[in-house]
Amino acid sequence: MTTFRAEAAAKVNLALAVTALREDGYHPLRSIFLRLALHDVLEVQLDPQAGADSLAIDGDLEVSADNLVLRAAARLRETLDPRLPALRFRLVKRIPAAAGLGGGSADAATAMDLALRAWGLRLHPARRLEAALRLGADVPFFAAGHAASIVEGIGEHLVPLPAPEPPAGLLLITPAARLSTADVFAEFDRVAAAGTVADERVTEVAELLREGVDGMTLAATTAMLREANDLWAPAARLSPGLRATRQAGERALGRALLLTGSGPTLFAVYPSETAATRAAIALQADPPSELDGADIMTTSTVGTEGDS
Repeated sequence: MTTFRAEAAAKVNLALAVTALREDGYHPLRSIFLRLALHDVLEVQLDPQAGADSLAIDGDLEVSADNLVLRAAARLRETLDPRLPALRFRLVKRIPAAAGLGGGSADAATAMDLALRAWGLRLHPARRLEAALRLGADVPFFAAGHAASIVEGIGEHLVPLPAPEPPAGLLLITPAARLSTADVFAEFDRVAAAGTVADERVTEVAELLREGVDGMTLAATTAMLREANDLWAPAARLSPGLRATRQAGERALGRALLLTGSGPTLFAVYPSETAATRAAIALQADPPSELDGADIMTTSTVGTEGDS
């Protein structure tokens, strides 16, 4: 039986502006997404004798077996043909779950690609985008394959951008206490801040990337992005330890830590992955007590053509 395999890459938000809740229950957003070299690995085989799709997960017991991978296959079957044969997925989790890094959405987009390959089918890009959007606001970005993009609306409007060349390095700090995206947005609705700088920063960073930057230039701009995530305040209110983690990490690293997505992962940008790795080694050798239990890892952005 042929096995189809692909990598599902993580992302960070360089800036994230959120507007008020719409009548349909969605929050329109405007953000800069950067795809990372950090990735999960997904495999699939046809399983025609099985009555349903299945998923085995290695590497993160917090991930539900009824996750976006199976939902992606089900969504495609609804779109194409409910009689398509069952699929057997195997997912190796490397991206921390429920961390603001888009791991579940990346897995969903990759599952769609692999399912189509296993079935020997194609799907028109517009229908593929529609199916991706029904799975979640982040899924279209991963389905499109962009290394960097402006993402607007509820994820349906994508404007590709050049990625940093050479790539930037990132140091990721994921606290042990995770946050529910739904809870963070509910808290945003409860006490929405007015007059944030996030939307302005999205425009500025998009223009910077269009002009062409390397990792060193991007790293030099991150101080101005510290407050450019409208979900920081609600996330910090829901998880008081997050603020202390950020302050301690910034003191130890000597540079700004940004929140990605709805958190709780914080990240610092470096001129290269080598520089980020050196900083991580030093941090792990003498970590502040506020970082107890946190996962610390390094990665890099990817090239504009998707090469890590």
